[in-house]
Amino acid sequence: MKPTQSDPTVQPVPASVVETVDAADTTLSNPRWAVLALGANLGNRLENLQGAIDALGDTPGLRVKAVSPVYETAPWGVDPGSQPSYLNAVALVRTTLPPSSLLERAHAVEEAFHRVREERWGARTIDVDIVAYADVVSEDPVLTLPHPRAHLRAFVLAPWHDVDPDAQLPGHGPVADLLAAVGLEGVTPRTDLELRLPE
Repeated sequence: MKPTQSDPTVQPVPASVVETVDAADTTLSNPRWAVLALGANLGNRLENLQGAIDALGDTPGLRVKAVSPVYETAPWGVDPGSQPSYLNAVALVRTTLPPSSLLERAHAVEEAFHRVREERWGARTIDVDIVAYADVVSEDPVLTLPHPRAHLRAFVLAPWHDVDPDAQLPGHGPVADLLAAVGLEGVTPRTDLELRLPE
């Protein structure tokens, strides 16, 4: 028996719903590149980095497309010897999440690894920073884009350059030039360690 138009299960979809779905489809078909810097100097540092990458890969609307080689670096902004050294890496992701949602996800990953924020530049199980999001430049104090100190940090620039030699840091120019300016002192490639893309 053919349903009648009065049957509530065959009512036309409201135009507002169609517009919302169409807008979402447009967003999903237009992902943006983002660059995430990862660092760990407490616990099993390599496992923490890999766990964070896997957690990011499980995020709806986000795909990890490249993971850099691992570097070992001295802690930033603290007295020498006061903290263990860091393992650092960079992940390139494609995402349909807006920057604010990507930041929320980064913080959720940090919390899952029991990241403690008691002091600036304190030791940490995992640190997930948004270095750049497409070509967005923003002075928002909650999320400044690009990261305000990325152009000074070899532990960000070196692994980023490894996975994207032609990369540009918005507002600062080619990553290759920035890396040449800061040098590699205190940043050591760990060729014996490797991170993998999420399965």
